[in-house]
Order: sequence, then C-alpha cells, then structure tokens
Amino acid sequence: MIPAPFQYYSPKTVNEAIGLLQQHGDDAKLLAGGHSLLPALKLRLAQPAVLIDISRVTELQGITVNGNLIIGAATTYHEIATSDAVRSTCLVLAECAGQIGDIQVRNRGTIGGSLAHADPAADLPAVALALGATINVTGPMGARSIAADDMFVAMLTSAVEPTEVITSVTFPVLGQGEGAAYAKLRHPASRYAIVGVAAYVRLDGGAVAACRIAVTGAGAVAVRQPAAEAALAGTAGDDADVAAAAAAAGDGIDYLGDIHASAEYRQAMVKVYTRRALVEALQRARA
Repeated sequence: MIPAPFQYYSPKTVNEAIGLLQQHGDDAKLLAGGHSLLPALKLRLAQPAVLIDISRVTELQGITVNGNLIIGAATTYHEIATSDAVRSTCLVLAECAGQIGDIQVRNRGTIGGSLAHADPAADLPAVALALGATINVTGPMGARSIAADDMFVAMLTSAVEPTEVITSVTFPVLGQGEGAAYAKLRHPASRYAIVGVAAYVRLDGGAVAACRIAVTGAGAVAVRQPAAEAALAGTAGDDADVAAAAAAAGDGIDYLGDIHASAEYRQAMVKVYTRRALVEALQRARA
C-alpha cells in the first residue's frame, strides 16, 4: 500500500501545468482531488514518475452564472452540491454531486477530475450528457471545447489529450418548461452507480419538445439513449408515453456483469431508473 517513488509539482497556473505535462510526457499524471488516482498509486496499479497537483490553481476554481452555468474544473462536489447558484439554475447537478461517495470524497473530489477519469460507474458523466454540457480544455495549441456527447471514448478514457487540462465545464441554465433529474441504484458501500440515469425534458404547449437521456454504470462508458429519447419526444409525456420510453431504454449498451450485478439485472434496472428519472424531470418541467 505504498506508492512507487515520484516527483511532485504544484503549479500555480494552468499554463505552468501544461508546460510540465509537455516536459514529462507519458511519465506525468495530473492530480486534482485524488480519489481515483491515489488508490491506484497505493496499489501500484499506476506508477507515474511525476505528479502534477492542480488542486491549488485558483483559475480552475469557482462557480459563475453568465447566461450559462460555468463551473471551474477544480470545484469540489461539496461546493457544487451546496451552491445556491447551482441549486437555483441547475438543481439536478447539485443533487447529483450530493450523491457522490461520502463527505470525505465530496470535500476533495472535483468535477473536472470525474469527467476526465471517465469511470464507467461515475455519476457526473450521465448528467453532463443529459444536459448537453460542454467541457472546456486548454493545451499547448490553445483552448477548445468538447461536447459531452464526444467526451467519453472508452472505459477510463476521455477525449482530453495528454497535454491538455480541463479548465471548466459549461451547463445550461434551466428555465420555465424545462426539467431534469438523476436517479440511481447505488452500491451500498461505495455509492457508485450500479445503474444511474439522467433525464432532461423541455415542454412546449404541453408536449415534449426535446428529451435527452443518459445512462451510467451499466456499460463501459456513459451513453445517450436515442431510442428512448425518440419514443418520448413529441408526446404528451403521460404515463403511457413514459413507459414506452423506458421500455426503449438500454439499447446499444454492452452490459457489464460483476459481483455487484449481472448484465441482465443491469439491463432491467436501466428501464426502471429511466422511468423514475423521466417522471421526476417531467414533474419539474410542469412545475
């Protein structure tokens, strides 16, 4: 349980961190909250020669509302869960962050670290997908934005390049006629999602004008559910419509099976939790 030796750097700016990533290449790992990386170091599943600690980079911290909700990559889950700005503009994000791990994890874990790590059982990727979030990164070639739909490439693999740093994440501000919810079957010890479903709906004239549904925990990556979205879009969003959308959920997932849940059980739970998330999202949109 003792990590292999490594050099430690604590840059003060994003540009300094990028320079260190360029200098050390594949030997370097970024450290933010550390709740994914540190256990891997202790078990020597990861043995980077260099750790670059970006948790103290002030430009990566903070929450602002300026037409959109912009959250610095080093903002902790606890800060998101308890932020009045987040709760008043994008309640589902605060609720999701408040369900992650325990108080120790929420006090250290960061939104940028979660999205970059792309854990198949993480909560935030599903919410980012359902809300159509944008992940903002900076690297040697400058700044660019990654749509959430393009972010999660494979298990533990994101679209962020090795020499790039996530600087912030942009979420929409939800307004009248919009609602979003996240429902998950959590592991009783770790609180990771055995299955988690995030849903967003927008109503227009009483009908569902837009719908986005994303699933985490069931497969190797968090994924959208286009068949379920199409089943609900254009309907009145009544019980039968929600049931039809839930029945269509789960297609295109290569289901994981492990000691916590079989692939068949996860497949069944995707439909159950899709229904729960949609019911809550529709209630909020109508309110």
